Amino acid sequence: MKPSRKDVAPVAARELESLRAELKRGGGAPSRWNADPDDVQRSVARLVLALVEFLRKLMERQAIRRMEAGTLTPEQVEAIGVALMRLEETLRELAARFGLTPEELNVDLGPLGRLM
Repeated sequence: MKPSRKDVAPVAARELESLRAELKRGGGAPSRWNADPDDVQRSVARLVLALVEFLRKLMERQAIRRMEAGTLTPEQVEAIGVALMRLEETLRELAARFGLTPEELNVDLGPLGRLM
């Protein structure tokens, strides 16, 4: 069943500020995505995994908002929690296969800042 608009909790200003701060955070040398012709598979995997991790974090935040708003049943909370944990585990396994660390998935988006 697709949630109706009234089931979706609004985003608080503090949450937006938290996301902005998280995007601005980061240190060390920028890690822009540059496809290395000699290592294209790893470069593409890095970009794809970075985007999937970003989406996972967004889904996690939305699930927390919905849980706090009381729009999820206990069964839905459990199912979402398990799904997000499995997704995170899968991302870590795939990153390890390509020799990527979690820090390497935090791609620099230039003027937009870091991805995560």
